[in-house]
Amino acid sequence: MTHPPLSRVRWTSAALMAALGAGTVRAAIRLRALPVLPVVPPTSAGVPRPAGWRLLTARGVEADPAVFLTACAYAEGEGLRVLDLLPADLAAERALGLLRLVDPARYRGDRLAEGRGAGFAVLVTEDVLERAGIEPGGPRPDTAELLALTRRVKEYAADATGLAVAPGLSCAGAGDTGAAEGPARVAELRAQGLPPGALAAAQLCGLALLAGAAVRQGRWGAAAAGLYWLQPYLVLGAPGSPLRPAGLARATAARPVRSLTAAVRTARAAGRDGAPDTARAAAYREELAAGTDRFLEPRRPDCPWCGSDRLSVRVRVPDLLQGKPGRFTLERCGNCGHVFQNPRLTPEGLEFYYRDFYDGRGGEGAGTVFGRLGAAYRGRAEMLLPHADPVSWLDVGTGHGHFCNAARDVWPRTRFDGLDMGDGVRGAERRGWVETAYQGQFPEFAAKLAGQYEVVSMYHYLEHTRDPLAELDAAAVVLSPGGFLTIELPDPESRMARLLGPAWLPWFQPQHQHLAPVGNLREALADRGFTVLAEEHGPAHQGNDFFGAVALTAGRLAPDPDRPWGPPATRRTRALAHAVRLAALPCLAAAAALDTLRTAAAHRTDGGNAYRVLARKDTP
Repeated sequence: MTHPPLSRVRWTSAALMAALGAGTVRAAIRLRALPVLPVVPPTSAGVPRPAGWRLLTARGVEADPAVFLTACAYAEGEGLRVLDLLPADLAAERALGLLRLVDPARYRGDRLAEGRGAGFAVLVTEDVLERAGIEPGGPRPDTAELLALTRRVKEYAADATGLAVAPGLSCAGAGDTGAAEGPARVAELRAQGLPPGALAAAQLCGLALLAGAAVRQGRWGAAAAGLYWLQPYLVLGAPGSPLRPAGLARATAARPVRSLTAAVRTARAAGRDGAPDTARAAAYREELAAGTDRFLEPRRPDCPWCGSDRLSVRVRVPDLLQGKPGRFTLERCGNCGHVFQNPRLTPEGLEFYYRDFYDGRGGEGAGTVFGRLGAAYRGRAEMLLPHADPVSWLDVGTGHGHFCNAARDVWPRTRFDGLDMGDGVRGAERRGWVETAYQGQFPEFAAKLAGQYEVVSMYHYLEHTRDPLAELDAAAVVLSPGGFLTIELPDPESRMARLLGPAWLPWFQPQHQHLAPVGNLREALADRGFTVLAEEHGPAHQGNDFFGAVALTAGRLAPDPDRPWGPPATRRTRALAHAVRLAALPCLAAAAALDTLRTAAAHRTDGGNAYRVLARKDTP
């Protein structure tokens, strides 16, 4: 009897084995990188507390004064201002989950890494707590609340946050012998900025794949399932492991059943946890009663860039970002190729469609996305390396200041200031990500800031503005003679724009007002006395074409049923949304793989979905 070849029958098992094997090795390597505090004998409760430090613990966790003193000494010696303490008996699934999220060897050096911890004890300096607006007194937080606090204080100690195992700290008294389930798990995931419903669905899909492989693909399938089963013991049971979970053998033996039960309970709890904000929904209903036509200006007959009347419709789309009511048109100029929203939104319309995207309801998600663009931020900062060593840098459209925070690794002696319309720029100043925050329209600050900066950057900013040429005029005023202007924009000439049509993410309607071809930008800069020094396409590519298309399409088919600007959710709309999201998971995985290939091709061919330009202001 012959067996079908591996590529036709056992490929699923082979892929699962490879993924699980890589995950197991990675977790073991990260586990070994966890620092361990010295073991010291317990001390009396009368030992004085070191000045300037607070140890915050979750309910049920009692830390001996010796643990506190040792942690303070370690943190001060390492130059840390935040230190999350891991109990040595941390439950197996909690430990594995943390090791999936955190690479201890890189955690401190990654200024954009989100604050992660075990949720049992965190040591924080009083100045960080004060700047973060956290009052350490009052009732003890639960695990989810402490996880959220750890995430927050990391933003105020971006390069001074670490983790360490505290052998004298135990989580046994906290009533947590394993991974949380149901509502508690949902609360913990949300506190870490993770989507509980999507993660539960992904876990269920993974368990189904393992079960199917074990049943249908013989020894290969059984080996993959066995590797998943034994993973906790393989990672945490090795001699010398800094974490020794209590009941590791029992937790390993029960893993398949407990994982399935936990995923099901988390999925159910996530489905019940989506109740909309009734006050916000009522406010949106009142605002939408007058319709959305008032948010659009009259259509203009000519191109705002060159004045030509040779216009044609490039794409018509609804709001695919949030699913708010309205339909939007992008037109292309047949003379210069400029693409612009026509009719464009009024200022009131912009306020309506931006609301709850970068702040409010969607603010946390937007911040998470921006925090994962570290490589892009570094590439933007490094573009200037051959040309200048700036002392002053103004980032226009800085948002929450993520670029300025990351760019300090490249330019540690540069003063970064930020300007933006939203409140996020004030938060960036409080966190220390920018030194000075300016809130408002850039042209309004031009006269006040005239000649003060050696560098002005506009990364994915001009496309959001109502008059990009006026923004370039402002940059020319703010820069000192010989200063540098660096810009990054979506490329409307990208091949993917034609291939994906309305589902091309960089159309980003209704927020993007203008998409200028690079030739147009070069001419506009020359008209204002700039010399273009460098131009990049492949390095500026954002690897989200296919993933974004799938996500936008799924959102269009089944919008979030709990969006406050939509109709009240029903069982049917919730079920449809859940079904579409579940069906989208394999499509998103395939899209991510395609984006990886697409990014490699873009870098090799210097062609992508965006471009960067660096220009110098010529001395008069």
